[in-house]
Amino acid sequence: MTPPEALLNELERDALTELVNIGVSRAAASLRKMVGGEVLLSVPSVEIIDHHRAIALIQEREGEDLVAVRQDFSGAFQGRALLIFPQANGLELVRAVLGEALPDDEDAAAMEQEALAETGNVILNSCLATMANMLERSLTMSLPQVLRTDGRGLLANGDTAADEGPVLFLYINFSVRERSIRGYIAMVMDLRSLDALKRLVGDFIDRVMQDEA
Repeated sequence: MTPPEALLNELERDALTELVNIGVSRAAASLRKMVGGEVLLSVPSVEIIDHHRAIALIQEREGEDLVAVRQDFSGAFQGRALLIFPQANGLELVRAVLGEALPDDEDAAAMEQEALAETGNVILNSCLATMANMLERSLTMSLPQVLRTDGRGLLANGDTAADEGPVLFLYINFSVRERSIRGYIAMVMDLRSLDALKRLVGDFIDRVMQDEA
């Protein structure tokens, strides 16, 4: 049986990393417009790892108290996209987007929820739409869902078999200069989706090589 890490060759992994990089750069441009600050990005990481290791990575990076916007996507390939923050950073993002302090009343929670959902929707859609466009396919996105949980809660499917197997885990850190905002974007796909994505990445590589010939 092929080990999970061998399911993408070096060229495919490099191409997928570049696709993620372009997609997240577009998403960062959208975030920059929303918060009025320079967005700093790390190099994308593309890994095929055990589902439990993906959960551990999120918890190692950000601890237990997380706020995230999750959107599922489907089409030529499927999975879920997450915009993840430590709790305090989520509040700072909302303040930056709204351009004002949150009120100290019962409306504050609703405003925060709505602002997080809209911000996640803009950023995740921008990232995935860019990737899909470069792969010459389209994706359908679910409505954004705001979650307050830990890494296990973010990745749980409710499907025991799916929650046990390896996944394609894509993530990139970001921070906003001169604001206390940091977090990361993650995408998770199961191995069936990886097969479909692998074929599309192969087609993308062929087109790039033809253009360069």
